[in-house]
Amino acid sequence: MGTPTRFPSGLTNVGSNQPMGQLLIPDPTSVHMFFDDFDIYTAGDWAVTQVGVATQVLTDGDGGQLLVTNAAADDDSSCQQLVKESFTLEAGKKAWFTARIKCSAATHVDWLAGLHVTDTTPIASAPSDGVYFRKDDEDTNIDITVMKASAVVAEVAGIAVATTDFVRLEFYFDGVDTIEYFVDKVKLGSIETTNFPTTELNVSFAVQNGEAVAKTLTVDWIGAIKER
Repeated sequence: MGTPTRFPSGLTNVGSNQPMGQLLIPDPTSVHMFFDDFDIYTAGDWAVTQVGVATQVLTDGDGGQLLVTNAAADDDSSCQQLVKESFTLEAGKKAWFTARIKCSAATHVDWLAGLHVTDTTPIASAPSDGVYFRKDDEDTNIDITVMKASAVVAEVAGIAVATTDFVRLEFYFDGVDTIEYFVDKVKLGSIETTNFPTTELNVSFAVQNGEAVAKTLTVDWIGAIKER
């Protein structure tokens, strides 16, 4: 790694005549950001819906990790969302989503991670609005889906192959008509649409057993950012 570039007088992204013009760091009000690295876990920050008795606990792992463990019946599940919908894909505003997760199984399991409306059963029945990555039971395809008003706007199946290793999932909305999607920091394609969901969305992840064996989902981090 090279030597850091040093700006002893600070670095800013706003004009000198702005309220934050003399701030020594980029204006923190320019974006709305949520990022959870799971060095700590506050259960009250998350709304949890589960079938069977699932657990959500911190586990050992570099960088902080949350371990979600389902009960052992087929279709037992755990769905977690922030307690309130706090992100909107808005015309003229760029937005980003990022997550790094791994699942204990590659085939006999469903999982989902992304932004979608409050939904207690996002795997059993697709959320009415959202942009999210998912993997369905009985296959190893990682898909990306865009939903609006209970209709599929776009869906790209098999953008990557699910394994039991960590996978980094990200998308970028340009604020106009394009959603670019990335797996392990590699851009794999884009979805072009002006029919993106415009209602409030929620940072979300879920896992559901595809057989009568308990499955786990480990979340290294999850986050979303939007221009103000």
